[in-house]
Amino acid sequence: MRSDSAKKGFERAPHRSLFYATGLTPEELNHPLIGVVNSFNEIVPGHVHLNKIAEAVKAGVRMAGGTPLEFNVIGVCDGIAMGHSGMNYSLPTRELIADSVESMVEGHAFDGLVFIPNCDKIIPGMLMAAGRLNIPALFVSGGPMMAGRHEGVDIDLKTLFEAVGKYQTGAMGDAELAALEMAACPGCGSCAGMFTANTMNCLTEALGMGLPGNGTIPAVSAARLRLAKHAGMQVMKLIEAGLCPRDIMTAAAFENAIAVDMALGGSTNTVLHLPAIAHDAGATLPLATFDAISRRTPYLIKLSPAGPHHIQDLDEAGGVPAVMAELRGKNLLHTELPTVTGQTVGENLAAARRRTDVLRPADDPYSPEGGIAILRGNLAPDGAVVKAAAVGPEMRHHRGPARVFDGEEAALEAILGGAIKAGDVVVIRYEGPRGGPGMREMLMPTSVLSGMGLDDKVALITDGRFSGATRGAALGHVSPEAAGGGLIGLVQEGDAIEIDIPNRTLTLHVDDAEIARRRASWTPNPPKIQHGWLARYARMVTSASEGAILK
Repeated sequence: MRSDSAKKGFERAPHRSLFYATGLTPEELNHPLIGVVNSFNEIVPGHVHLNKIAEAVKAGVRMAGGTPLEFNVIGVCDGIAMGHSGMNYSLPTRELIADSVESMVEGHAFDGLVFIPNCDKIIPGMLMAAGRLNIPALFVSGGPMMAGRHEGVDIDLKTLFEAVGKYQTGAMGDAELAALEMAACPGCGSCAGMFTANTMNCLTEALGMGLPGNGTIPAVSAARLRLAKHAGMQVMKLIEAGLCPRDIMTAAAFENAIAVDMALGGSTNTVLHLPAIAHDAGATLPLATFDAISRRTPYLIKLSPAGPHHIQDLDEAGGVPAVMAELRGKNLLHTELPTVTGQTVGENLAAARRRTDVLRPADDPYSPEGGIAILRGNLAPDGAVVKAAAVGPEMRHHRGPARVFDGEEAALEAILGGAIKAGDVVVIRYEGPRGGPGMREMLMPTSVLSGMGLDDKVALITDGRFSGATRGAALGHVSPEAAGGGLIGLVQEGDAIEIDIPNRTLTLHVDDAEIARRRASWTPNPPKIQHGWLARYARMVTSASEGAILK
């Protein structure tokens, strides 16, 4: 066993003494040591219940003959961090999580791992660590939050962000806003829509790193605890078989995950996270792969923010296996790949079922193309990302004057002040991985525009990124970013910008001579935070087109 290096032989007597100091018995120390990587905290709704999940995992490990040892990692709630300086720290915690897990596992010689994530940066951070460490491991998330209910209608966190715009215009009063606050997030779990957290939990399953149900079984369901027990038991089988993350997270497995992402209309943040995970797993995942798969993958389900359904509906409709079964029928999956179940992708789909009122068949999709599109052009030669599934038909091709802001706060002030008009293209720059630093999400501006009734009349582009809850013509990850010399840094007020989602182009209509004149007298703004560890992050982070990894 891998842990023998820390516990076997006379020279390890001091090490064993330290293990015994924790209350372990010699019998427990003779079993495989399983790290239970728990992201529990008392701040994040998706994480407040994870101690119960961890206890279930540990019960499963013990039932299968292992010794579980739990440790924790940090987790930032993107919703609470949204719209202020806290969001600068969200994406960078992905690297802290991966680094801290790597340090704990290498420092204590675990034989296997069960990861318990549930929210945006925690899931990819843990997957990155799994790829680096490459010891038997699998994932069991805390599960999605149930949708809230208000006056007979399902609602979620997106409802509240959009309510800010409605309140600003007078379309909503104090009493209704207060009622929504109390109802939108009814309890524990990752926010109820196909936002980043639930997208990543579903894609963990599609990658083959989570058991069926990982992405969709509700947090409050007893089935979630049973799944956690099975995960604890299954890691022991992975150790016995010697099946490791890099055996599972191959280039072909990432193509499967992207296909599921496109069918679900998942969060644009996956275009950051999957390349970063692939990098640590030893695979290559260029941005072009996302668009190539999107063009051939049907969009099968409209989950919030793109439609009325929530994750609990997807679970009732058969979950990720049902989606994958539809894609398999169109030969859009690699079905021979191994998974943490011990079976292949294809074998896992044998019992898949589908609720047709929620999940459309591949022969009758909402769209023949997937939910995410990659645009290029002089304004984004290295790519920009849009959740095409959440863009109305009237904004899929749009040309308008640029309204330019060097940061989210200035843009939000202009939107709330009524300075943005129908037809405008709001440009928010110096919010990229380096310039932010940390590539903040722009959910507040997009939600307020939606609440004010402008999401089908105004476009927004940024070198930052968007929450999975964003809808409308919101294009993020514009690369190169302004702080890296990208053309977005040279855009001036009133410049014509054209967005063409069907043809995948993003164009600044300014002639080359004028661009050269502007560049000759231009220097990029420095990162907004130049102290603490984010200053180091800004120096080391790569472009969004490379997954914003550190080099």
